[in-house]
Amino acid sequence: MKSAADEILKTIKYAVERQKINCDRTYKSIIKGINKKGYVVLDRTGSERTVKCCIPGIELRPGQSVYVKEPMGDLKGLHICGVA
Repeated sequence: MKSAADEILKTIKYAVERQKINCDRTYKSIIKGINKKGYVVLDRTGSERTVKCCIPGIELRPGQSVYVKEPMGDLKGLHICGVA
């Protein structure tokens, strides 16, 4: 009986791992630079992206740690949502 339960759990684990889940992801990053379009930060894959800051009235500088939010797994919507 134990082997049948193990096979069911393996099947469930396999199905969950293959499923792409879209959810908001917030993670810590660092400001690499500033240009006319916004702040240059590193995304979760390590690529540099230019993003906007959604915190009103704040000035950020290169080298500063920030939290960035990736809404529903969409890297085009990446934005700074907090200061670490």
